[in-house]
Amino acid sequence: MKTSVDLNLAISRLIAYGLERELISPLDTAYAANRILALLGESSFAPLQVEESLHTPAGVLEELCAFAREKGLLEEDNKDAQDQFDTELMACLTPRPSEVVREFNRRYESSPKEATDYYYALSRSTNYIRVDRIEKDCKWTAPTPYGDLTITINLSKPEKDPKAIAAARNAPKSGYPACALCRENEGYLGSANQAARGNHRLVPLELDGEQWYLQYSPYVYYNEHCIVLSAEHRPMKVSRASFRRLLEFETILPHYFVGSNADLPIVGGSILSHDHFQGGAEELPMARAGVREKVSFRGFEGIEAGILHWPMSVIRLSGTDREAMVELADRILTAWRGYSDESVDVLSETDAPHNTITPIARRRGENFELDLVLRNNRTTEEHPLGLFHPHAEYHNIKKENIGLIEVMGLAILPPRLLTETGLLREALSEEGRAAEIMSGPEMEKHMAWYEELKAKDIPAGQLERAIQDSIGEKFGKILGNAGVFKDDGRGREAFRRFCGSVK
Repeated sequence: MKTSVDLNLAISRLIAYGLERELISPLDTAYAANRILALLGESSFAPLQVEESLHTPAGVLEELCAFAREKGLLEEDNKDAQDQFDTELMACLTPRPSEVVREFNRRYESSPKEATDYYYALSRSTNYIRVDRIEKDCKWTAPTPYGDLTITINLSKPEKDPKAIAAARNAPKSGYPACALCRENEGYLGSANQAARGNHRLVPLELDGEQWYLQYSPYVYYNEHCIVLSAEHRPMKVSRASFRRLLEFETILPHYFVGSNADLPIVGGSILSHDHFQGGAEELPMARAGVREKVSFRGFEGIEAGILHWPMSVIRLSGTDREAMVELADRILTAWRGYSDESVDVLSETDAPHNTITPIARRRGENFELDLVLRNNRTTEEHPLGLFHPHAEYHNIKKENIGLIEVMGLAILPPRLLTETGLLREALSEEGRAAEIMSGPEMEKHMAWYEELKAKDIPAGQLERAIQDSIGEKFGKILGNAGVFKDDGRGREAFRRFCGSVK
């Protein structure tokens, strides 16, 4: 059939990209081209010489998906169906899992960083991490009393369109893979309710005598954002074993930090059904926070401990003795699980347990560093979404849970804010249109914010930065909402009482 796409050129460009990124070798070119032809339902190919160097394969994949759409090869005409198809195209160029693991291990013998550099580059080159989408994310830093916080408006995780939502609702539930993190996703075709993972590769790790796997997040909220997942599909659980695994991970990949989301709803992450950690190569703001007040725990004189200068309630442990660190962390967790202090609204249990910890580990030279963030998921009549959760006055900025990444000072804000802050800037710079702009349904929730900024009489050339700084300030206050012991005299005294209760 006649189409608008030059198929020979498009396939040649994709093959050339695979060669340049060392996804395939010259010996693989005929094989890869034939696998692509099979997906496209074509039987002939005339290779062309290609000189260009592609930054990402997104453009040529778009052309090949257009060809497939014109031929009626896409089951649905939506973004999910295209993502599934272009993932299968990239799978034709992606090395087998055993090859990836073998190369990772070979490079690991030289250095852990060389191994992860290879693996991260592979994950980007295969389009598993969609670089073209990640580069659209907005990111800046904003000053607060606790240091600079990092603010992101995430545009790389596509919102489902109505057709995709309907397809997912009507699609049969197979139960395989059991969730989006299960290792069985490696190479999975995907479906209306499960992401395509034909170009996904995992690296096995052993943590505390168990089989775990390393992968990268396809949405990389920060540099080399990785996920470490249990081979067993089991619920999240923060325990003594978690601390052992986190510190053991730090002996395997000491250039990465690693942490666990809390294991309760509201204060936990988005996937509580599968035990996993998150880590990466970026130093997030909380890692730079200093100790506000030193504390000591009897019997652990070799471990330095202190309360962080941070809007959330964090105990930092530091030392070279891993076993002593695990023992002390477990004692703090055990004490916190059953701890109540009604003077600061902390109740360990009402109709269900409320207290847990978000732990984060890193290396500082020979020292292990373990941050223990105290969390409580209690709800009240005044705060039905969570007492230690973003309060209603900040829901115009963020209403979602404060998970591991945001605990560390990196805000992941919804895409809607990009449009809404643009309108806010227009309303502040064009007074004659302000009433019209702010009366829109998407802007009514920002009225108090608009009035607050308007009162500052900000010059037009400084509006964008002022709005960004204001978002950072509000995110800092959101983190304060999530802190169980507030950073004031009463909260600090309550924090000391808790530390004194650890036996």
